[in-house]
Amino acid sequence: MDTELLTRIAAALERLAPPPAPPPSLEGADAFVWHPARNQLSPVPKVSRVDIVLLQGVARQKEIILENTLRFARGLPANNAMLWGARGMGKSSLVKAAHAEANRLHPGSLALIEIHREDIRTLPDLLGHLRGQERRALVFCDDLSFEKEDADYKALKSVLDGGIEGRPANVLFYATSNRRHLMSRDMIENERSTAIHSGEAVEEKVSLSDRFGLWVGFHNCDQDTFFAMIDGYAGAMNLPIGQEELHAAAVEWSVTRGGRSGRVAWQFIQEMAGRLGVKG
Repeated sequence: MDTELLTRIAAALERLAPPPAPPPSLEGADAFVWHPARNQLSPVPKVSRVDIVLLQGVARQKEIILENTLRFARGLPANNAMLWGARGMGKSSLVKAAHAEANRLHPGSLALIEIHREDIRTLPDLLGHLRGQERRALVFCDDLSFEKEDADYKALKSVLDGGIEGRPANVLFYATSNRRHLMSRDMIENERSTAIHSGEAVEEKVSLSDRFGLWVGFHNCDQDTFFAMIDGYAGAMNLPIGQEELHAAAVEWSVTRGGRSGRVAWQFIQEMAGRLGVKG
């Protein structure tokens, strides 16, 4: 087969092949979800969130995260952050609310990118796409933790340490977790039992959390804080009910739910709004 014929066949195959997908872009939306299998950032037209003023019982945490996020949105140095602690106390809500507040004060400055826990190993690939883009990006992983025999933490460790390239100046990483050290106890104990120098191996696992510049804890709320959450949500929705009746119903609801938290308060308000015929 002569060279000319091979060249024509190759050209024909190139015409039949689909064009390569364009690199992920941060244009067209303020929030995206990372899909590594498709090498794509899917835009999110409307983020499910609550206004930052409605987040009660986490005043100090709100101050820390908001200040850090606003600093980053203004183009100033900021820290990666881990928000850890009690379930339902507003960790992910605070991240989304701080992002919205940053874009309210500095329109279009900051894109929010959600990366799912199971995709954390592709975080370096995502950062490679974001490196060099003009827009700043807040990469967010909700409910991050690692189990026994899970090596994905190495990708996160590389990103937090900076690696040979360093973290892109236009990217910040926030994560939430119910665990203080991101690792399960079994995972830590397994490292202790199998390592030659068990203390060093365990320290490597535990110190993953220490690689976040900000380490912000969330704790279970007392009844007064729970009532403050209830009153804030009820006021924002203009629920036609007296405070005494509202609080009594909230106490009953929290008992049936087995505890008090921001999530329980929001679920209760949704229930009351439905009962009272108030649209959200």
